[in-house]
Amino acid sequence: MTNKNDDQLKRAFEPKSWNEIRTNDSWGIFKIMSEFVNGYESMARLGPCVTIFGSARTKPDNPYYQLAEEISYKLTQSGFGIITGGGPGIMEAGNKGAQKGKGNSVGLNIDLPMEQEPNPFIDPDKSLDFDYFFVRKVIFVKYSQGFVVMPGGFGTLDELFEALTLIQTYKIGRFPIVLVGKKFWGGLIEWIKNTLLEAENNISAQDLELFKLVDTADEAVEVIEDFYLKYMLKPNF
Repeated sequence: MTNKNDDQLKRAFEPKSWNEIRTNDSWGIFKIMSEFVNGYESMARLGPCVTIFGSARTKPDNPYYQLAEEISYKLTQSGFGIITGGGPGIMEAGNKGAQKGKGNSVGLNIDLPMEQEPNPFIDPDKSLDFDYFFVRKVIFVKYSQGFVVMPGGFGTLDELFEALTLIQTYKIGRFPIVLVGKKFWGGLIEWIKNTLLEAENNISAQDLELFKLVDTADEAVEVIEDFYLKYMLKPNF
């Protein structure tokens, strides 16, 4: 890993000709545009969906895997399709639950050095591949009616806090964000309250209302259903 990182760093500082810079940047822009166009065209055909986030490293015998599968299944029974990052772990559990519930099962896969492969529970016509994380995150936000955030690592935290930031700054409309697992998320939420809010005054008290913390599948589904019932909205079957 270190050697690969060293090689990337060295290449970044190698002098490049103007023609090389112009060519690489131009083609890079077209590739980014093509990912947006493909994502928009593919996802626009879907009905309302909820995205399930969480660790790719979670094994099928882990209670959080089983809980993610249960949540996904119950969301499909409420009329929602399921979007995941397309990989193994919690993402696989989300797609598995969606398939079991006969709902739309979508996977937005990303090309990674670890060679992440799409899991087998994604609908064949709803598996998309991305090279750019930021394009993928735009698709998650644009086509989700809610986020269910299971325990995960840096990627899960990135997706969670980007959504919270976009809602906090009114760049997107509010939608329900559900954190699942009080034991897992409790320490982070205490730090947000004690440090960000009370000690440093870096957020407002109402920002704590942008997400809900639950422990069960029924609670997670209820948060999302109640959010839309408040506005007299229902998923379009």
